[in-house]
Amino acid sequence: MTRDHRPTWQVLALLPATLAMGLTAGVFGDWAHTIMRGLHETDDRTFVGAFQALDEAIMNPLFMLPFMGALVLSGVAAVLYLTDGGHPALRWVAVAFGLQLAALVITMSVHEPLNEVVRNAGDPDRIADPAAVRDAFHETRWVVWHIVRTVATIAAFGCLAWALVLHGRAAGPATTLPRR
Repeated sequence: MTRDHRPTWQVLALLPATLAMGLTAGVFGDWAHTIMRGLHETDDRTFVGAFQALDEAIMNPLFMLPFMGALVLSGVAAVLYLTDGGHPALRWVAVAFGLQLAALVITMSVHEPLNEVVRNAGDPDRIADPAAVRDAFHETRWVVWHIVRTVATIAAFGCLAWALVLHGRAAGPATTLPRR
C-alpha cells in the first residue's frame, strides 16, 4: 500500500508560508501605526535622515526572506493543493497568494520609486532643501498605499491561518501513538 505524501508537503509549505506572512504583516503594521506616524511629526531634515536609515536597515534577510518567502511558499502550497482535486484550503491559499502578490506589486510600483527619492537625496546634513526632498517623496501617497499593502498582508495571513484549519479538518483526527 502506497501512502500519499501530498498532505505532508502541503502543510510543509503552508505552515512556513503562514509564519512568513504573519511576520510581513507585523512589520508592515508597525510601519503603518508607529514608524510613519512618528516620522510625520519630525522636521524635514530629520525625516530624510531617519527614513534613509530605516530604508537601509530594512533591506536585510530578516525582512526580505519572510516578505518573498510568503509569496513563494504560498504559491508552492497553492500548487500542491491544486493537485489534490479541489482541497478546501486551495481557495484560501490562492487568495493569500494573490494578496501577497498585490503587496509586492504595490511595493515595487509605488514604494520603491518613492523610497528612491529619499535614498538618492544624499547626506541629510548637506541637502540644501530637505523640504523639497520630502515633498518629492509624496509622504501621503506612500502612507495610503502602505496601508493598502498592510491590509492585504493581514488579510493574507488570515487566509493562510484559515487554510491551516481546513487542512487539519481534512486530515481528520490526529493519530495517537500506542500506549506501552
